[in-house]
This record gives sequence, structure tokens and C-alpha cells, in this order.
Amino acid sequence: MKANIGSADKIIRIILGVVIIALGFYYQTWWGAVGLVPLLTAAMNFCPAYNLIGLSTKKKVDTEKLKV
Repeated sequence: MKANIGSADKIIRIILGVVIIALGFYYQTWWGAVGLVPLLTAAMNFCPAYNLIGLSTKKKVDTEKLKV
């Protein structure tokens, strides 16, 4: 799995996941478990949906700058 989630996308997924889980606890529904999906994709730096459509929010590093 090649990482396809950038830093801003990762932060949004973490916040969204925590909010969904908190709302699930507040309303006492199992829908809070849906909040695990954005948290897991943020932790893995990989989104299967992005992979299917060929999207990536991760910045590409210029390898020329890394050469010594």
C-alpha cells in the first residue's frame, strides 16, 4: 500500500473520526463505530477509495533536492 493521504487530509480525518465517535456515544447509537473508518485510514496513511479513483493528497517530494 502506497501512502496517498496528505497531512491536511490526515488532520481532517482524525477530527471527523473523533466527532463521529463522540456523537455516537452522545446519542447512544452504534453509528459511532463508523468514526473508526476515518481514524484507521488516517493511521495507515492510505485510503482505498482514493486508490480506486487514482487520487492522492500526499505531496510528491522532488528527488533532485535529496541527492548529495
